[in-house]
Amino acid sequence: FTKQSGGNVKVYSEVGSGTVVKLYLPRAQDGSLGNCEQPGTIVPRRLEGDETILLVEDDDLVRGHAERLLEGLGYRVLVATNGPDALKIAGGEHAIDLLFTDVMMPGGMNGPQLALRVRELRPGLPVLYTSGYTENAIVHRARVDAGVNLLHKPYDRRALALKIRQTLGDNVSGADS
Repeated sequence: FTKQSGGNVKVYSEVGSGTVVKLYLPRAQDGSLGNCEQPGTIVPRRLEGDETILLVEDDDLVRGHAERLLEGLGYRVLVATNGPDALKIAGGEHAIDLLFTDVMMPGGMNGPQLALRVRELRPGLPVLYTSGYTENAIVHRARVDAGVNLLHKPYDRRALALKIRQTLGDNVSGADS
């Protein structure tokens, strides 16, 4: 994360004294908080939905957080912890309107590989990727193609809601209404 963000890591270690790890991250240029959600952030109804989303995330904490956000936005959520489990769900009878998957997952199947396999079962299914890596880093490493629907971690409720509606083809913007 530190290197992805343009920072550095310094490690100082002394036998018998311990180790100190220092992370140096670049300062925000404009002093803003980025897309950090402010307390009391309200998501307009037009950004909520009732579709079914297949959520695929290997990290327990991130998966739980994403599931709560999605359910809070009105979505039905089917949950998988890895690609093979997601394929079992996708091969079932459940209606699925969107695949929301992490790009990098352990176990031999990453998000783009999963999306290809799921689309064999459900042609045309919209896919929203999420990653803690920058878009430049994952495109450069040939993990995803440029221009895919990608939501960067960490994300907040509003960013998630907006990106889902955009991925599903709704004509929405970030403006309140």
